[in-house]
Amino acid sequence: MKHLVVATRNKGKIVEINALLTGLVDQVSCAADFTDFPETIEDGTTFEENALKKAREAASFTGFPALADDSGLVVDCLNGDPGVFSARYAGEGAGDAANNARLLAECRTVPDDRRQAAFVCVLAYVTPEGDEQLFAGTVTGRILCAARGEGGFGYDPLFLVDGFERSMAELTLLEKNKVSHRAQAFEKFREYLAGIKRDAV
Repeated sequence: MKHLVVATRNKGKIVEINALLTGLVDQVSCAADFTDFPETIEDGTTFEENALKKAREAASFTGFPALADDSGLVVDCLNGDPGVFSARYAGEGAGDAANNARLLAECRTVPDDRRQAAFVCVLAYVTPEGDEQLFAGTVTGRILCAARGEGGFGYDPLFLVDGFERSMAELTLLEKNKVSHRAQAFEKFREYLAGIKRDAV
């Protein structure tokens, strides 16, 4: 694929996405590379609805195939919150620090054995011609009582990954790109793109 637009302004995501799509996409652009790129109102009730809405608007605006993800943290003891509101858990415009502070506050009386959680990622791929595909990934773990690690973004410092004794923020980018929810969804997307490439030969 020559050109793919990713409907995000999150630089952390772009770094991960470039690494995950090496060899399959010649050029990856993001929302910040276009003037007046529309700000999608994420009013869906599911990750799937939000991802599709963002990808549809990006493909329509740019005229290029577009990829959008909606991802978030689902915490069992909080009845699935913050879920689709993960990016704005502490309010509209809230940053990582505020969102993490609210999560810690909400979980402060919850014992370790009831802090199960999962990161969920849904990717939506939409072409200007109207082809639409969804790819999903999930990684399980639990919520820590305090932040650990300097890497990653979002809730990574508070998420202890199952099978590791480290938070998501303590993993290297290489490690994260093997186990994360986003990595799993992107692996399915890579397989899809590879299939298109084979069929075109």
